[in-house]
Amino acid sequence: MGIIRKTQASKLILNEFKKDSNAISAIELIKRLKSKINKTTVYRLLDKLADDGLLHYFLDMNGVKWFAKCKCCSKTKDNDIYPHFQCTDCGIVECLDMKVNIPEMPNRKITNSHVLVLGKCGLCIN
Repeated sequence: MGIIRKTQASKLILNEFKKDSNAISAIELIKRLKSKINKTTVYRLLDKLADDGLLHYFLDMNGVKWFAKCKCCSKTKDNDIYPHFQCTDCGIVECLDMKVNIPEMPNRKITNSHVLVLGKCGLCIN
């Protein structure tokens, strides 16, 4: 694991994940923090925090990168193998609290997996 520098900018980003238990898109973080951190710094820190095992990321149905707080990952092992749900109507993205078993594949070493489930959330169904 790399050295995690506790800069003001990294604290601001991590605080956003403390406030919100769901995944947050890089685009949304840039909007929330635009008066405090420039977008290049946000992208750089998100990638650094993911490399250090504090956040993990996945792509949504439109190719937008979303980040969520890791539960028990490290720089060398991604233990957060669970699905994310995206509503096709309102676009909300949620981390689903359930395990996903990724099968072992011959002649391959799986280091990470992204599972995105698409559908309608409870609010959009009604």
